[in-house]
Amino acid sequence: MANGASSLSLRPSVAEDIPVLFPLLQRKAEFDKKLDTFTGNPDTLKKHVFGQRAYVEVILAESEGQAVGFATFFHNYSTFLTQPGLYVDDLFVLPDYRRQGLGKAMLTYLAQLVRKRNCRRLEWLVAVWNEPAIAFYEKLGASVLPDWRICRVTGDSLTQLATSIFPDKIS
Repeated sequence: MANGASSLSLRPSVAEDIPVLFPLLQRKAEFDKKLDTFTGNPDTLKKHVFGQRAYVEVILAESEGQAVGFATFFHNYSTFLTQPGLYVDDLFVLPDYRRQGLGKAMLTYLAQLVRKRNCRRLEWLVAVWNEPAIAFYEKLGASVLPDWRICRVTGDSLTQLATSIFPDKIS
């Protein structure tokens, strides 16, 4: 691992990791100043990561056997490339373990996974206020795209959109 920190390691998560992973997700929400919108629970997380239909994958970063960071990711698709990619939903390292190479190691791991799975892109978001992360990602060769914005529909707006035309026609 980077910086000679041999006690640091990465591995794919297993179902037994949920009790240590879930609090890390809460810490990420707190870091992002979004703890008030964090409504998840460990049982749903376990179902979505390890259930019959897995929606997301997780790698854990550990120091001396203790989980100190994680990355969640899933496949996406580029119609422009007509190729799959990997989308990183979360990348987080506990403050005391930052600057030890874990963030770079997780992105390197994911880049290797992109190549192994014959994907063509590795993508993620970064908050505009998180200037240290932006600088870090650019140093790794990432492009921060200035001309794209996220669109999101949730809650009552999602219900209204889903029932606006052809209600109950999805099978």
